[in-house]
Amino acid sequence: MSSEKTPISLGSNFIRAIVEHDLADKKYATKKWAGSPGDSKHQALGQLDPAKIRTRFPPEPNGYLHIGHAKSIFLNFGLARDYAGVCHLRFDDTNPEKESQEYVDSILDAVQWLGFNWQTIESNGGVESNLYFASNYFDFMYRAAESLIENGHAYVDSQTADEMRETRGTLTEPGKNSPWRNRTVAENLQLFHEMRDGKHADGSLILRAKIDMASSNINLRDPAIYRVRRAHHHNTGNTWCIYPMYTFAHPIEDALEQITHSICTLEFEDQRPFYDWLLERLAEAGLLAHPLPKQYEFARLNLTYVVLSKRKLIDLVEQKHVSGWDDPRLPTLAGARRRGYVAEGFKLFTDRIGISKADSWIEYTILEDCMREVLNDAAERRIAVLDPIKLVIDNYELDKVEDCFAPNHPLKPELGKRVVPLTRELWIEAEDFMEMPSKGFFRLTPDGMVRLRYGYVVKCTRVEKDTVGNVTVVHCDYLPDTKSGTPGADAIKVKGNIHWVSAQHAYAAEIRLYDRLFKEAYPGSGDRDYLNDLNPYSVKTITAQLEPNLKDAKPEDRFQFERHGYFVADKKDSIDGKPVFNRTVTLRDAWQK
Repeated sequence: MSSEKTPISLGSNFIRAIVEHDLADKKYATKKWAGSPGDSKHQALGQLDPAKIRTRFPPEPNGYLHIGHAKSIFLNFGLARDYAGVCHLRFDDTNPEKESQEYVDSILDAVQWLGFNWQTIESNGGVESNLYFASNYFDFMYRAAESLIENGHAYVDSQTADEMRETRGTLTEPGKNSPWRNRTVAENLQLFHEMRDGKHADGSLILRAKIDMASSNINLRDPAIYRVRRAHHHNTGNTWCIYPMYTFAHPIEDALEQITHSICTLEFEDQRPFYDWLLERLAEAGLLAHPLPKQYEFARLNLTYVVLSKRKLIDLVEQKHVSGWDDPRLPTLAGARRRGYVAEGFKLFTDRIGISKADSWIEYTILEDCMREVLNDAAERRIAVLDPIKLVIDNYELDKVEDCFAPNHPLKPELGKRVVPLTRELWIEAEDFMEMPSKGFFRLTPDGMVRLRYGYVVKCTRVEKDTVGNVTVVHCDYLPDTKSGTPGADAIKVKGNIHWVSAQHAYAAEIRLYDRLFKEAYPGSGDRDYLNDLNPYSVKTITAQLEPNLKDAKPEDRFQFERHGYFVADKKDSIDGKPVFNRTVTLRDAWQK
């Protein structure tokens, strides 16, 4: 799983400044674990290189990763790489009802696709694996909850969920203590053990931290930390019928893994006081060792024309508004990859938008421009006729096949040229012929001349039409001494230059022209149902005529189709000798037009 990618530079941001300050102060020292990290007796002991930091990327395996996660991946893995540290890939799998192995596998795949892995080579040549699951710490978490009870910091509540909501208070009014808040330590331990042993129904009891029901921070009003939930877990099976809450589990995971900088998005800012409170209580009890991890927050990605809410993405998939989690119109990383977006484009995007504490909206065009910039350099050129009509060169020999030569990449001559066969009958774009030309139209017109790109100058002599007057065939004569690359190429000056493919050699392929999934910049803003903002024209499937070289394209091969944009051979539906192409992005932003 090692990566050969070029080391990442994150550019300047406030989190980088915090890391550099902490390293200068030698605030953290990476420590070796004594025993298994899932062991309830685990303690952080020993010291290693004080320059090494540990970050983490902690997805919940209850859906596929989306574009916003790419920002966090590049931040956390990039910081670790830049400062000779380690980034943990950890699954916060504390909610078995919504989690599955499918989601775990998709997350592993997405992280690797972006160029990262969870293994580091140690100085002694060994391999350190940094792939973790919250569920591996369930024993320790259970012991931590017992410790809170034993020290008077937690109690078992018998209120219903509705009763807890009613007594929680509001932003302006304090909450009310639960009538069960003063249960004795012995009573709480007995009930908690009974919860573990399956003696109570789901939802009948819940373990709460005992903090302050009058706190101005609602997250400190005796938050729930353990609940009864009979559900099969993808990792632990049916071992447990009680599960920790995410806000309880997350700081414990950070501490056990000796994370130095726990980087979250801004919605977790109000949770930080509980994060710190919990770790201090467990350190006081001797279950954790200082220094403890610290949480820092940055602004999440808000992108126009998409929804990044996991709930809404699940709705789009389950209600079949899209074909699945990897639908190329979805902002999931699986969908983006299938669309033809590239990891280097996401790297450029995250560099360009930066890291800040202020919430803001990022225009989708910035992401598209980043993909164009990377693909313009990386993608070889090919010819595709998306809306074909026939062009017949009447004075060209009937069975003649002539080689024309097209550069594989105009900016990279070292990639050489490829053969594009020229024959008497060609396919050209319907828009490249206009019977009644408008001002400024320099392509093919009656009695007009254009250059066949990489070929000859041709002159239109007549057209054929169908019964309703549509042009179906354009007839031309060619000027034999005007072939591109020959001394006579400049003998005739023409303003128009059109692309083409040989009708005899062309490959008829399925092309999917993808556009934005939503027609509004802020789907669902105001009181609208976001589903009402779906773009009914977000995909159009056509049959195009492609140059024969494209027939051998492999899944995920990317090209610039000249004049049309960037396309990728679909990784799912392409088969040998019959690729299907998805439009990644047009050559320029045509959305507003």
